Amino acid sequence: RMAARRALKAVLVDLSGTLHIEDSAVPGAQEALKRQDTFFLFLLIAPVTIRFVTNTTKECKRDLLERLTKLGFDIAENEIFTSLTAARNLLEQKNVRPLLLVDDKALPDFTGVATDDPNAVVIGLAPQHFHYEMMNRAFRLILDGAPLIAIHKARYFKKKDGLALGPGPFVTGLEYATDTKATVVGKPEKTFFLEALRGTDCAPEEAIMIGDDCRDDVGGAQNAGMRGILVRTGKYRPADEDKINPAPYLTCESFPEAVEHILEHLL
Repeated sequence: RMAARRALKAVLVDLSGTLHIEDSAVPGAQEALKRQDTFFLFLLIAPVTIRFVTNTTKECKRDLLERLTKLGFDIAENEIFTSLTAARNLLEQKNVRPLLLVDDKALPDFTGVATDDPNAVVIGLAPQHFHYEMMNRAFRLILDGAPLIAIHKARYFKKKDGLALGPGPFVTGLEYATDTKATVVGKPEKTFFLEALRGTDCAPEEAIMIGDDCRDDVGGAQNAGMRGILVRTGKYRPADEDKINPAPYLTCESFPEAVEHILEHLL
């Protein structure tokens, strides 16, 4: 089945948990990216596009890029596709005024979006907003017909001191209380992965995704027609690879090992 696939033309890479955990890089990740670029240029093979795709809602794209640059990653802003970007695009399409339950550091990505007299609810990872009064305000808006938009529904994510609740449980609570379903814009939605490939001249079967979240990164990518490589860093837990069907194309110890496999077997 794999032999029938076309040549690899794009690599999508998750950020948090795959390349870094908060302000610490995954060992060897910077060098693996540099080696990949050198390899592509040296062989003058068909260009392979790299996109960094992330569900992070803790910070705007500008701050995220600054964090990655400080960690030694040579990444350009136009190579990053975030779920915040996808959420803003949807708000503009729907022409709604959101109640933004997102971290204050993410607000710059919504500059210019009207938020007065909200008629929609947008939820990202926003611990400071996940208290009864704010959740009840969101609940009442949804009951009155406001659409519920989830930037993503991750169950948990990795911090330096351990796993922490993601926005998923809070989105699900509002869904349960209002008997509605949220529109999800980030991973694992098929539209997110297809949007990340926009402008690359690459079909899903010509792309591969590398990430630490078996469901959102790997499962989502594979449901969109890509291959998925699961790495045992970040939020990975033993036996995660058994939680999706089909299973990951490959499970590796870390991002550098995934790059090694791509260089040796897929190009």
